[in-house]
Amino acid sequence: MKIGIDSYCFHRYFGEVYDFQEKPEKLATVDDFLDFAKSYEVDGVSLETCFLPSLDAGYLRELGAKTKEYGFDTVFAWGHPHGLERGLSPEAFEDMKAMIPMTREFGTDVMRVCASAYDWRKEDHAEQIARLVPMFKEAVKIAEEYDVKMAVENHIDYTAEEMLQMIEAVDSPNFGINFDTGNFLRLLDDPVKGMEKLAPHTFSTHIKDLRVNTDVSPADWTFFSGVPVGFGIIDNDKLAELLHNAGYKGFLAVEIDAPAPEWLGMEKEMIGISVKNLRKIANKFK
Repeated sequence: MKIGIDSYCFHRYFGEVYDFQEKPEKLATVDDFLDFAKSYEVDGVSLETCFLPSLDAGYLRELGAKTKEYGFDTVFAWGHPHGLERGLSPEAFEDMKAMIPMTREFGTDVMRVCASAYDWRKEDHAEQIARLVPMFKEAVKIAEEYDVKMAVENHIDYTAEEMLQMIEAVDSPNFGINFDTGNFLRLLDDPVKGMEKLAPHTFSTHIKDLRVNTDVSPADWTFFSGVPVGFGIIDNDKLAELLHNAGYKGFLAVEIDAPAPEWLGMEKEMIGISVKNLRKIANKFK
């Protein structure tokens, strides 16, 4: 079982600052992130396309070469923040399809994608999925051509049962899930029960840990706020066990999105603790 880091952990350093966060004194580059990940001797990195300075093929090849030099497995992560906007953005759909061959230019075969987002979680999900399935069926044909695995994330939008419904409807070995261990909880959907259904379809992961934040309303998405792995209520040990039993070949990627109040401004410390504790989990399954 391998471990890694998703570049969204650095979102504040890349200039995406939530309204309850302070701007960093200095912005970071993608190279800064890669050097940070290398310093922790992780096995992989997931790079969010929204934070890359270029999506030109030449740059992606150079970036991919650097990740290989560092010995990283990689995921090419498209879709932040709104993905396909629950099937209502033709522009995003065309962009997603164009990024499939770019995944290969980058040098990997796993592309994280997003179907929707938290913003529309209360709209009719059946209607959304009915729009999304034909889009993914069309896109996965391109993915099959390039031998790319499309991993749609549970992006605080759909439950585990709805994700499984979408995967089964698309019906391709190249279409599965980027399993975010915290986002199901944010929909009050048990992550462990979700993993029992979805482990065989998991191509990539976001490993979060969360605690209840009583400083905000339960209706706020930060009600479940980020803490280092091992400090919250997510049973990442059990989730890793289920992935191992399903023969998961990817890495467990730490992701920090909305730190709890006591961890504000401490993303790097959170990542370090998470990597240490996640390594203990991964070592159980060697």
